[in-house]
Amino acid sequence: MACILPADRTKFSSCPSRDRCAVWASVRGLHEAGPRLGPDARTGRGRAPPKRTPSAELPEHLLIPSLLLTLQSSRSHSRSRSRSGPSLLVSYCLSLSPVPARAMSYNKSPSITAETINPRVKIFNYAPCGEILKHAERLEQEMEENPGSLPFQEIIYCNLGNPQVLGQPPLTFFREVLSLCDNPTLLNKDEACALFSPCSIRRARRIINSIPSKDTGGYTDSRGIKSLRQVVADGITARDGFPSKADDIFLTDGASAAINLLMQILIRSHEDGILSPLPEYPLYSASIILHGGTMVPYNLTEDNGWGLEIFEVKRCLEEARSAGLTVRAMVVINPGNPTGQVLSITNQEEILEFCRKEGLVMLADEVYQENIYAENKKFHSFKKVARSLGYDEKDISIVSFHSVSMSYGESGRRGGYMEVTGFADDVKDQICKVASLTICPNIAGQILISLAMDPPKLGDESFELFDDEKEKIRLSFRKHAKTLEKAFSSMEGVSCNNLEGALYLFPRLHLPSAAIRAAESKGVSPDTFYAHCLLDATGIAVVPGSGFHQVSQAPHE
Repeated sequence: MACILPADRTKFSSCPSRDRCAVWASVRGLHEAGPRLGPDARTGRGRAPPKRTPSAELPEHLLIPSLLLTLQSSRSHSRSRSRSGPSLLVSYCLSLSPVPARAMSYNKSPSITAETINPRVKIFNYAPCGEILKHAERLEQEMEENPGSLPFQEIIYCNLGNPQVLGQPPLTFFREVLSLCDNPTLLNKDEACALFSPCSIRRARRIINSIPSKDTGGYTDSRGIKSLRQVVADGITARDGFPSKADDIFLTDGASAAINLLMQILIRSHEDGILSPLPEYPLYSASIILHGGTMVPYNLTEDNGWGLEIFEVKRCLEEARSAGLTVRAMVVINPGNPTGQVLSITNQEEILEFCRKEGLVMLADEVYQENIYAENKKFHSFKKVARSLGYDEKDISIVSFHSVSMSYGESGRRGGYMEVTGFADDVKDQICKVASLTICPNIAGQILISLAMDPPKLGDESFELFDDEKEKIRLSFRKHAKTLEKAFSSMEGVSCNNLEGALYLFPRLHLPSAAIRAAESKGVSPDTFYAHCLLDATGIAVVPGSGFHQVSQAPHE
């Protein structure tokens, strides 16, 4: 570490580095008083270092390094700063100081163990990447070491929504723009016109020109590149018919990062509660626990197509408040994960009215908004429904989450956003402060979410191909979902609700008593036992329903 400070002590107060230099005060103390090594800063005359006493003469192996602050002449720097006079180079160096070996204390026990880590980490579970995944990885290793030893040739991972791993091709327009943005010199080459569509070239050039560094390798604003936030806001405006502002948009590394960020803002202690649905996407319970809050679960009704009954939410809120909790927000996942239902506008209106009356922040997980399969259902954002009811930012606080992971299959690119409305500017400043701890979201993800919210339009050279590829992906999702739905409904011992949206089915298993006893003998839940048996027999990795904290004891997958 090095920092330049003026040699003349009278110039310390005017040093341009003073407010930024962590060692300024220490250097001032060394400069103004006390013994110093090397030339005296005021007289220029040499000063000998203090002599060691005989008792300090110890063998070298009994000495330990210590960090000392030393002042060294910097002639070259003085020449480069001749106008401001001579300077000193302040640097850290290692020096050997005489310290008896008996002063050292060696602790042979591990610095950290599973018993001494943050207890909140041990409490929560994230089933999609839990024990079933570990077992699948062990089986993969066994297949590599002993080919033909298992009754299948590969593991089919169905534990996460990860479409491209299962063969979904990426959208050409997305990849062309990303390629050009990461290799901007291609924009000026004649070959580019033969390799990329004019639409992709124009979009990439526009994006590159909006980045301050004109390159995708540098840091950006902690909220994301402003021009891309404006693109997202314009896309929301076009989708909902109500205005959105760039200042309300935070670009994030997928929706998960945004959800974690909001939990840090909302949760102050274990006395703060967050209403969340059961079955749930386990990110919510994990994030609430990890940040020290309390999850307040409300039950979705399986017999009513996993419907959200507002009287059930009211009951859970009243019980939580009676227990002394301050409930701060309500999570709604629409379309549902893992349950696949799509809320009606009437249901959304009831939820918004409830949150407004109770003073709750509405956390709207809308990452599956492009994945609607029921012909009588359509996606409507909670913000759009709120504005249609006449509620503005003064009436209700809404945070909406979206990403490119599921609707577009770009899961590994980690592109997403949250729109924060109904929050005061000073609160948004604090959100920005927390966001700045990770410096900025990755730029590829920022670019992708902007492309998703502003895709090629009719008349653009890329429109027909983009529209065709996107529709094929949607139809493929729908075909696979309906095939599974039909298969589950025809299987003995399995029942399943109709799928309306998202990517998942949540079938119910009616296991025989012998299977339940076998699970109990192994100390696992029946659905976990079933998932292990399925994996061992077929190589298909699924998530046990208990990992989504199902309400009833009836096992799900």
